[in-house]
Amino acid sequence: MYLRSFFSLLFSIIFLTAFAQTGYDIQFKVQGLKDTTAYLGYYYGESTFIRNTAKVNSKGEFRFDGKKNLEPGVYFLVLNSTKLVEFVISTNQRFGLETSTEDYVKNMHVKNDKDNALFFENMLFNMDRNKEADPYVKIVKDSTLSDDKKKDAREALTKINEKVMAHQQEIIDKNPATMTARLLKASKPVQIPDPPKKADGTTDSTFQLRWYRQHFFDNFDLSDDALLRLPKPMYSEKLNEYVDKLYPPQADTINRVIDNLVLKAKKNQETYKYLVYTFMIKYQTPKIMGMDEVFVHLYDKYFATGEMDYWANAKMKSNVKDYAERIRLSMLGKQAPDLIMKDTHEKLQSLYNVKSKYTIVFFFDPDCGHCRKETPKLVEFYNKDKAKYNLEVFSVSTDSSMTKLKDFIKEFKTNWITVNFYYSAVGHYQQLYDAITTPTLYVLDEKKKIIGKKIPVEQLGEFLSNYEKFNKKK
Repeated sequence: MYLRSFFSLLFSIIFLTAFAQTGYDIQFKVQGLKDTTAYLGYYYGESTFIRNTAKVNSKGEFRFDGKKNLEPGVYFLVLNSTKLVEFVISTNQRFGLETSTEDYVKNMHVKNDKDNALFFENMLFNMDRNKEADPYVKIVKDSTLSDDKKKDAREALTKINEKVMAHQQEIIDKNPATMTARLLKASKPVQIPDPPKKADGTTDSTFQLRWYRQHFFDNFDLSDDALLRLPKPMYSEKLNEYVDKLYPPQADTINRVIDNLVLKAKKNQETYKYLVYTFMIKYQTPKIMGMDEVFVHLYDKYFATGEMDYWANAKMKSNVKDYAERIRLSMLGKQAPDLIMKDTHEKLQSLYNVKSKYTIVFFFDPDCGHCRKETPKLVEFYNKDKAKYNLEVFSVSTDSSMTKLKDFIKEFKTNWITVNFYYSAVGHYQQLYDAITTPTLYVLDEKKKIIGKKIPVEQLGEFLSNYEKFNKKK
């Protein structure tokens, strides 16, 4: 009885110790490699990084090992700055890979890891299906053939694709926890059902959009940080597709959408950080006017509250705060801060003293090449449409030299109000407006409310015309 208890206890200790191992140990043997250096690389978002280095002996043997576990995802073997072969890292991080330089995938033998066995088996399956599809692809691409003659080839390609999808689904169903299955599932699009009929017999035209919004991430787990380490930056691509294609570009709407996505990603600190940071970068300099308000919202909710303190250092938080506060002062719909600065006659000019229906605030640098290119366009627009729109230009030179300013006015014949930022009665213009780069342009209404910002000069006429049409409909 004593011996049985002793051996049961010993077995338990050995069993628990084996499964409590931390760190990784990946042993390679590559026929055709010898006496060189290999690197273990990995993906993260849109970038690639090196995690470890190993010396290859005369037999092509080498190993990557470490005391801490590797983060899950797709990794790759690197030699002379060239990626040789990809493989997956998941829960089991002690395994072997043997192959040959003749063909890393076809000659791959996996030891002690079901996940990589599935990963390479799926690659081989796809390679065989591609080979099977080649003759039909050539027929479909043949511009000399009629659609009728391509019909059978298209049907054959559809059946091959169905084989691939069925094979992937089988891996997902039978091995859901593996990295291979998570990768395949994340790549799988959701199937949108047909819209139902309403009570009056008509089709519910909004059903599919509403359904797609709700189920867009059914196959993509936003809290799985392994999906950050894929050959394609699938995580950020999914986020961008979701907000760009399924919702209108309105700041309030996008703020709500992002907050809902955060709730899904927040279960994992790594995905939480990545999602918030991705949207911060996206809306720092948005392509659509007014969407920089999203950046301010992200700062207020996730940085100012301390939510991102677990990874963002003091310098980064300070930079984000400064940028958010600068945007906040000059967001669409806000009252434009007054600018009181000296002109070339040493006279203080106030932005608020401009009495026109529209005021264009134009920040420029006399030495800036892009400014010198855009200014003639603004002069032409001003001379042509000043009376039409009842507008005035209040331009601010961001260079302290009065001589350069006078020369600029003379060269470009700018018959509008021009002041020098250096001689300011209200502080530095960058503390009042988001105008880090030049030229930067704002459009104000008669009450000095910001109605447009960073609009290309050539689009000013169209913008003001549309703005007036919109206001007439109100």
